[in-house]
Amino acid sequence: MPFLPHKSTPAEANPLQPVEPAEFSPEERAFLLGIAHGAIESAAEGRRLEIGAPDPHLCQPRGVFTTLYLGGELRGCVGYLSPVQPLYRAVMETAQAAASQDLRFPPVSRHEAHRLRVSLSVLSSLRPAQAEEIEIGKHGLVVGFEGRRGLLLPQVAVQHSWDRVTLLEQTCKKAGLPLDAWRSGATLEVFSAEVFGDPLET
Repeated sequence: MPFLPHKSTPAEANPLQPVEPAEFSPEERAFLLGIAHGAIESAAEGRRLEIGAPDPHLCQPRGVFTTLYLGGELRGCVGYLSPVQPLYRAVMETAQAAASQDLRFPPVSRHEAHRLRVSLSVLSSLRPAQAEEIEIGKHGLVVGFEGRRGLLLPQVAVQHSWDRVTLLEQTCKKAGLPLDAWRSGATLEVFSAEVFGDPLET
């Protein structure tokens, strides 16, 4: 089952400052965004999606989140935290899930499907971290304690102008934990993400 992240506000497709050279070429990004749109539209229209053979790079298992916007407003966001599928298939599945399984919203209609803007966040692997290591704009965060787990993508803190403590508190809140759980036994894990998407509406 895809992992449902924090509800975010509209922002640039990539509000983060790049910290490394891009992993995905413009052609690979366009291919993945095309898969996301195709998956949403084919599901809305009740037809099968045909995908051409992807580059081997896009067949590597990766975690990914697909975020949908309609008219500048969030319309769905679902993802895989762990690399459980080849990337191109994970994009297809999370795009369809964001359009139909995000319980905060009704399923995307056939009319809406062609008007959506898609943003993809391709995740690195998780690593344990101390609170003081977390960098706003670089790290996404996972907080866990006694079976509860909350996740926020790297761009969320940037979009809301949060500092490190606020990010920690809000991730605890996302997990259903006290805001100060990060100080008292909760585990902290960080990851980075390469974020790209359709151009903003003008």
